[in-house]
Amino acid sequence: MNPARITLVTLGVADVARAVVFYEALGWKKSSESVESTAFMIGVGIVLALWNRDDMIADGGEGDLAPGSGSMALAVNFESPEAVDAFYALAVAAGARPVKPPQKVFWGGHSGNFRDIDGHLWEVAHNPFWRLDDDGRVDLTEAP
Repeated sequence: MNPARITLVTLGVADVARAVVFYEALGWKKSSESVESTAFMIGVGIVLALWNRDDMIADGGEGDLAPGSGSMALAVNFESPEAVDAFYALAVAAGARPVKPPQKVFWGGHSGNFRDIDGHLWEVAHNPFWRLDDDGRVDLTEAP
């Protein structure tokens, strides 16, 4: 058993159908396992669940959930600064709110941030010190 493997990230969204359109524009594919109140969006090695925010609050048992606090960010890593810039532009064109345009950053990479249509913070980055495998997943294993 590997407890460190994250296979699903769930985002509370105001309008599931609207969120599906946004994430499909970014390349995610809606699974046939989706239902009206929850869409399962297929990525590489992970599923993004878009769950009706009111249902998520009711299920969570803690009351209201503050959307988009910024205390957590989702990230997508790319093979080049140009790929970061292109994906950032795609997200903004699909309705994301720009936060920090992609730029060279203090740690030696190139990154930017946007908020999706429900306020969730995303980072898009190129880290020249990390390897990406053929599927674009970060590979932090030691080099042979």
